[in-house]
Amino acid sequence: MTNSFKVKLGQGGFGSVYKGALSNGNPVAVKILSELKGNGEDFINEVASIGRTSHVNIVSLLGFCFEGHQRALIYEFMPNGSLEKFIYDKNNLSNSQLGWNKLHEIAIGIAQGLEYLHSGCNTRIFHFDIKPHNILLDQDFSPKISDFGLAKLSLDKKSMISISHIRGTPGYIAPELYSRSFGQISHKSDVYSYGMMIMEMVGGRKNIEVGVDHTSEIYFPHWIYKRVKFDDLGLHTSMSDEENKMTRSSTRTDDNMQAGVCAPRHQQLDLRQLV
Repeated sequence: MTNSFKVKLGQGGFGSVYKGALSNGNPVAVKILSELKGNGEDFINEVASIGRTSHVNIVSLLGFCFEGHQRALIYEFMPNGSLEKFIYDKNNLSNSQLGWNKLHEIAIGIAQGLEYLHSGCNTRIFHFDIKPHNILLDQDFSPKISDFGLAKLSLDKKSMISISHIRGTPGYIAPELYSRSFGQISHKSDVYSYGMMIMEMVGGRKNIEVGVDHTSEIYFPHWIYKRVKFDDLGLHTSMSDEENKMTRSSTRTDDNMQAGVCAPRHQQLDLRQLV
């Protein structure tokens, strides 16, 4: 399927991703998990989570391999990779080529995917690792939420849940995941991460920036709050009045997210098929 793992697409916290193709020629992404917790909790989480979903803004799980310690996940292929490369690299024009209208559409698409996970599934899914690296873009730059290794399922759709350890990536983790004194853990923890990601999309920089001139600008949310408050986002790209208004509104989460539901399909594969 991967031609002996010839083309490597990327490296993540849980393993490597390779480009492959099904027997009908359709391209796929094969994620080979290298480090597993205990009995393979990350793998089980991802299969269980994505196996329950089917939404235009959620990456599709096409199959998986589970043979001893060899475990892999097979996804639909996203030709434009992750959102991350389009918002941080100041040496190329990827961000400006997308344009503010497309970035706004991407933000809305991610919100729709999150709304589906939280309210549209029979099993409520908390992602716990929403960030640009985990947002994949298809050929039309439509976003799809991926990487459910840290996800937690709630069968009875409780609004509050409990977890045994902190989940997520620094810079995106909601305060309540660090300390219960900030409140209970709920779907709003994902919304917090989404908001942090939106601010990165608007500002074109990471939330915690150590290379700035003034210490007051190190923590991006503090910096952008002052900019929005005084109607000066300080962005380097030229924008029309309409785009400026759109950019300002994108820094706030949208309560009117839409969702869609249909039945998923995935299959168990033999290890030899992956190679």
